[in-house]
Amino acid sequence: QVQLVESGGGLVQPGGSLRLSCAASGSTSLINFMSWYRQAPGKERESVAGITRGSTTTYADSVKGRFTISTDNAKSTVYLQMNSLKPEDTAVYYCNVQTLWGVYWGQGTQVTVSS
Repeated sequence: QVQLVESGGGLVQPGGSLRLSCAASGSTSLINFMSWYRQAPGKERESVAGITRGSTTTYADSVKGRFTISTDNAKSTVYLQMNSLKPEDTAVYYCNVQTLWGVYWGQGTQVTVSS
């Protein structure tokens, strides 16, 4: 089992930055992939960025060059640095962790980009 606790969401003006964190506990040594998803009102949940245990990263086209995903040395906390935020980035952001035995989701954190 893996438990996830997210933090770092909030209200930011267009062009601003936020850093999301997702701390995993439990069987963290079994984690092989960590990622961030988001879901805007009335839209489906979409993948934003992902990182393997070997630190290979992937990004949605809409966030490339603006968002950066990373982990701590223990591979138990995943971060999402979001720069040059746009109103269309407004969504609930969810942390997702995959292990050999299952997939786990964080509770979600609201990010609102508005002037």
